[in-house]
Parts: sequence; structure tokens; C-alpha cells
Amino acid sequence: MSLMATPQSPSPATNRSCLRPPIEQLAIAAAYLNNAVSAHIANQFELASALIDEANKSPIREAIREWTESLWGKASLYVQYRPVPGAPPVIPRAQRNHLRMPSSTEKFLLHERDGYRCRFCGVPVIRREVRNRLRELYPDVVPWGTTNRDQHAALQALWAQYDHILPHGRGGTNGLDNMLITCAPCNFARMDYTLDEVGLADPRIRPPIQSSWDGLERLLRSSQ
Repeated sequence: MSLMATPQSPSPATNRSCLRPPIEQLAIAAAYLNNAVSAHIANQFELASALIDEANKSPIREAIREWTESLWGKASLYVQYRPVPGAPPVIPRAQRNHLRMPSSTEKFLLHERDGYRCRFCGVPVIRREVRNRLRELYPDVVPWGTTNRDQHAALQALWAQYDHILPHGRGGTNGLDNMLITCAPCNFARMDYTLDEVGLADPRIRPPIQSSWDGLERLLRSSQ
């Protein structure tokens, strides 16, 4: 049975929880990475390296890459814009909030609130700082080249983003009530559209997922 999902165009009129549901390979890859960090902390470095590599092997890699690339980009079948009367217009850059991203303290609070998971699709996410530490420790099995296809597929898909409910380009601020933790595909796919314009339900009406996932932050703590 093929691990590759067949794209299906959703109706733009449906208030979906996410643009495309996550695939099981994302959870499998996250479990490999979780076990790898536990192995590293236990000084089992060869095992940690092997597990990180397993998270990026075929056919898991191809399934995750297909899911990611099906979402971001203007040709995505899952991002279907619909005009919404009264939607906030795109405002000139000079008139936008001068702070594009939340502060370090605000990011910490967001991760604590959202449980290191995407508030749209629910996949576990990993901060860039954690990914960079994995790259330093295991450069042979954590590729991160200049093109998308030269990067570790799972770490790319699970890359933590700080997304605005009302997009920054439409006047959104960095207030915590307007910010969410998301994965990279969900964030980049929505671009500067409002939730209504792409048929997404407001994720704030759903409680964050509670789990034992820590964003692999314990890797950074173990290095201090």
C-alpha cells in the first residue's frame, strides 16, 4: 500500500480546522526524533544518530515532503481563496506594526500555551534553535541545504512558526490573543489571507492539544 496521500481539493466554503489534515508519517517521524533525543541524553550517540536518520528515510521522507509541498506555494490545491466582504485590506508596509515577530518571552509563553503543537493541524513542532542544535550534534543525518529538497523533511515540516490570526500585513499585532504556534506548512500556506478567506475555523475556539511533547526542548537543557 502506498504511503503517499492522494490530494483532494476541499471546498473553500467549509470552515475547516486545517487546510489539510496531517498524515501518520509526521507522527512516526516525530516519535523517531523524540527517541533520538532521549538516546542522546543517555549518551547513546550512535543510536540517536540512527533514529534521526530513520525519521528522514524513504518512504517516510517522500510522504512528508509531498504533504508539505502540497500546502505551501501558490499552486496548492488546499488553499482556495474566496472574497469576503468587509475583510481587512492589505495595508502599506509603513503603516504596519513595526514589530513583525513576538519577543523571546512572548514566544516562550506561546509555546507553553499551545503545547509545542500546531494550533491548526495539531502536529508537534520544533523550534529553530532545537533544530540547529541537532544539526551541530549530528550533521551527517540532519541535512539542511539551501533548497527545500536538501533539508531533513520532518524537521522542515515540523518547524515551529509564530502565526498571526489577523495577518501582520492586514494590520495584525503581536498580542498573544492574535498569535498562534503553527507548523511551517500551515503558516506558509495561508500566506496573508484571513481565516475566512481560506475557509478556516478560528482555532482559538478549540483548546490546545495536551500531550507529553516538549518540542525536544530537553535537548537544549541537557547541553547547558
